[in-house]
Amino acid sequence: MNYRKAEAKAAARAQFRGLWAAITTPFTPDNRIDEAGLRRNMRHFTDVLHVEGIFCTGTMGEFWALTKEERKRVVEIVVEEARGKCRVIPHTGHHSVEETIDLTLHAQAVGADFAIVINPYYPAANDEMLYQWFAQLSARTDIGIWMFDTAYSGVELSAALTARVAELPNICGIKCSRPLTHYAEVKTLCGEKIVMSHPSESDWLPLMRDYGARVHMSSAAPFIYQTAHWQPLREYTELALASRFAEAEKVAQTLEPVRKVHHRWMRDPWVKRRIIAISYLKAWMELLGLVGGAVRAPLLQVTVEEREQMKADIECSDLLANGTGARRSRAA
Repeated sequence: MNYRKAEAKAAARAQFRGLWAAITTPFTPDNRIDEAGLRRNMRHFTDVLHVEGIFCTGTMGEFWALTKEERKRVVEIVVEEARGKCRVIPHTGHHSVEETIDLTLHAQAVGADFAIVINPYYPAANDEMLYQWFAQLSARTDIGIWMFDTAYSGVELSAALTARVAELPNICGIKCSRPLTHYAEVKTLCGEKIVMSHPSESDWLPLMRDYGARVHMSSAAPFIYQTAHWQPLREYTELALASRFAEAEKVAQTLEPVRKVHHRWMRDPWVKRRIIAISYLKAWMELLGLVGGAVRAPLLQVTVEEREQMKADIECSDLLANGTGARRSRAA
């Protein structure tokens, strides 16, 4: 971190911009962290896709299936690979505030730029209990901290509670994985006090246009919707950040075939069946030449049949062209 605790809110407003990728944790066949694979993926994210930031050890990173030592090691590798290239925000949350503080202090010590914490999910808590949990975390850390408000935690932050937590000195942002009506309510109450982001790529352009959003923090879209040869998400983001919304809309529309594949394999299982579809995400990554690997229990592995169908769907979307990553042309 390159700021003091009292400067965390200003630092977040200055440093959160553009595309931040929520990355997976690759595993070896013997179920260890694939450190070489993680480094290879990181170099693709930073050197080829030029993302502005990396969110690691979160939902995409299977944080619940990692030991504390593994979580720390992933953060160390990501920080090493990102140094001088992009910013890093690891997820350091745990239902134990002591474990959360330990993970957050580690992230702070090894050079992460910010940290993000999911709502404490056990035991179920009322607003005052949740506030005191965040207050203890804030009091014992200096790094800028984001709230990670998702229904998957089993506990959701009310807009009023979010605004109260936002008053804490180093609470500087929120990843609001909630309906846009709730996002708007939080935005009204918090104003510019903290940075707000929503993980849905399909809502990213409207959020920039209608709410003044400046950062997509974060999802897998920056690396599964793009290749070295075709980067429409990057293109329309830069256009929209320059207030060229009509041009941005035209570019964003070119992603519609890819979005349909994403909805089939990831969004629909996630939203309709409450399946965290990391095995499908890792299979998609492998089709793009990235390191995916297996998932850890209780998640289920992708089947051979599913992998073949996904490949066919992605090829039809024009994201792939005979495995080269170059976009095929469509007939007019």
